[in-house]
Amino acid sequence: DIKYGANMRMLPMYDVIIIGAGVIGCAVARELTGYQLHIAVLEREEDVCCGTSKANSGLVHAGFDAKPGSLKAAMNVQGTAMMPRVCQELDVPYRRTGALVVATCEEEKEVLDRLLRQGVENGVEELRILDAVECHRMEPNLPPEVTNALYAPTAGIICPFALTIAMAENANVNGAEFFFETEVRDVRKDMEKDCFVISTVTADGEEIQYESRCIVNCAGVYSDRIHNMLCARKYHITPRRGEYCLLDRTAGTHVGRTIFRVPGPLGKGILVTPTVHGNLLLGPTAEDIENREGVNTTSEGLAKILGSVGQTVMNIPTRETITSYAGLRAHEDGGDFILQEAEDCPGLVDAVGIESPGLSGAPAIGKRLADIVAGILKPEKNGNYTPYRRGIVHFLDLPEKEQRKLLKVRPEYGTIVCRCESVTEGEILDAIYRPLGAKSLDGIKRRTRAGMGRCQSGFCSPKVSKILADSLQVPRESVTKAGPGTEILRGGQS
Repeated sequence: DIKYGANMRMLPMYDVIIIGAGVIGCAVARELTGYQLHIAVLEREEDVCCGTSKANSGLVHAGFDAKPGSLKAAMNVQGTAMMPRVCQELDVPYRRTGALVVATCEEEKEVLDRLLRQGVENGVEELRILDAVECHRMEPNLPPEVTNALYAPTAGIICPFALTIAMAENANVNGAEFFFETEVRDVRKDMEKDCFVISTVTADGEEIQYESRCIVNCAGVYSDRIHNMLCARKYHITPRRGEYCLLDRTAGTHVGRTIFRVPGPLGKGILVTPTVHGNLLLGPTAEDIENREGVNTTSEGLAKILGSVGQTVMNIPTRETITSYAGLRAHEDGGDFILQEAEDCPGLVDAVGIESPGLSGAPAIGKRLADIVAGILKPEKNGNYTPYRRGIVHFLDLPEKEQRKLLKVRPEYGTIVCRCESVTEGEILDAIYRPLGAKSLDGIKRRTRAGMGRCQSGFCSPKVSKILADSLQVPRESVTKAGPGTEILRGGQS
């Protein structure tokens, strides 16, 4: 029913358009640039990684939890095996920490035995059941009631936005075009031209129409709507909200591994995990909601986390909480990932229902979907493709000799902007000027961690906003937290 004006701008035909620049969309884009294809990624937000991909646990799951034979199980195990190589290629922090699922009674021990069998069937390696002595030796802050645990050494932790940004940068360098603040309003199949027509509107109201031979639907909680515009067989996504509490680095060593309770109907409950940056993370809750934008935290959700986390790990210094946040998981009614060319719409490749363990499976999902597209379009390989990308240098991590050498050519690395995370002006400038550079405070934060420390940008945001304004050559009043509508300054006052 949407009617577009006569002034709609049309762009040249693409081979592939990916809808959504979360971790799955960016993983697909990275894989597809290995072929000689004209690729575009459409994202309604102002940056990559602004949806589910930025607000999750940051876990690389071992793969014992998913039902054997499911795509969740296959993608999880394959993706986890691929993750160390992918992170090395993209210069992304990753730690194989291992995980424990703890039990406190014989009934829960039986669940661990089932998970062990399930994990072995899924192909997870090195799984074993620990007794109480082994559990408490490995993690001294476990409650005394813990009798056993399933130990999964192949589990790990990662920075989800670092991975997504790195995949996007690598895809962009290899030729993929990214269009931000571009919301898809309508998709249809033009039978005469044998292509898809995608009608969009930008943040400033411009109507733009794209044409593509193939679409990869990576729209997260909206992936069912994209699919349902084109197909007779309908899907249905339920947004499942998960709330988290993030503790300061002073609490980061309270546990050395990810600690789960025995899982329930909605997942493994409130977990406790270190992060790759040295914090401690608690959560998530699991609440099915109707609002696909419902990423607000609630007093009930946070109370549930803080009230129940002691059942998982003792003596957590919850007073060290520095922030809370919520994310949405895209739960499809069938309960499994949908990763296929649509049966009744050739050329539409779906990634629907990508909830946990979607982050863990992202490398494998990206390859699977790219292989499907390659099977449709039969492209040649891209001889200029490179899988490598270098991240932003963290100045204070460099040896002193390298610091002195860098300061001679880039003196801005000698100015600390974010004291909590020791981020320099040079790092912030790198975040702005690199491929798909940051355009907002949140974009800077996700790339450099400026503003992620204890003060939560209370001290550094004025300086960061000035650097952004000067670099982008815009007025200070135009600098935003996270895109249009989130301007930092109003009426000349902060």
